[in-house]
Amino acid sequence: MNIILLGPPGAGKGTQARILMEGTGLVQLSTGDMLRAAVAAGSEVGRKAKAVMEAGQLVSDEIVIGVVSDRLDEPDTKTGVIFDGFPRTAAQAEALDRLLAAKGLVLDAVVSMEVDDALLVDRVSGRFTCAACGEGYHDTHKMPAVEGVCDKCGATEFKRRPDDNAETVRARLAAYHADTAPLIGYYTGTGKLQTVDGMADIGAVTRAIREVLG
Repeated sequence: MNIILLGPPGAGKGTQARILMEGTGLVQLSTGDMLRAAVAAGSEVGRKAKAVMEAGQLVSDEIVIGVVSDRLDEPDTKTGVIFDGFPRTAAQAEALDRLLAAKGLVLDAVVSMEVDDALLVDRVSGRFTCAACGEGYHDTHKMPAVEGVCDKCGATEFKRRPDDNAETVRARLAAYHADTAPLIGYYTGTGKLQTVDGMADIGAVTRAIREVLG
């Protein structure tokens, strides 16, 4: 099964992707992680991405699709993948459709995590993660059971993204609505779009996603 999780920054896509991985064997594909891995591996597309990023420029759709293509050729993706934060634009969605078709793969479902912008700003502004395993936490909604100790792996170091502040989050939401939200119309047209309430608690969102995936 190959699925896409759609939603603005902070909607919980990464959290839900990790939960789905544990229960299904699917592989989470995050554009940022794939780009960093390609650069580290020194692949042809990785070298192109590195040159662009070192020049302080945005990585082109062509390079991103190349990275996705290489990743889909790796053995661990054969069970299926969860695209987390990709595609971001209609052009990328069309390119992904062509790529999957060329590889004999299909996109089974697109899950849009619907959120309230004002509440999302609060959610994102308070989040932090375990530096070791990436488990997510929040100042208000989800603190570790033991202060300073990760519930999942027991590590004691945590980190916050420098752009997780109210002003930056509002700017990222505006960019999402301008560029990525039109994907909802695109995938509605394919009949593959399903929506869930992304503002519910984590467990409820997981159950809703599992229900729409069947």
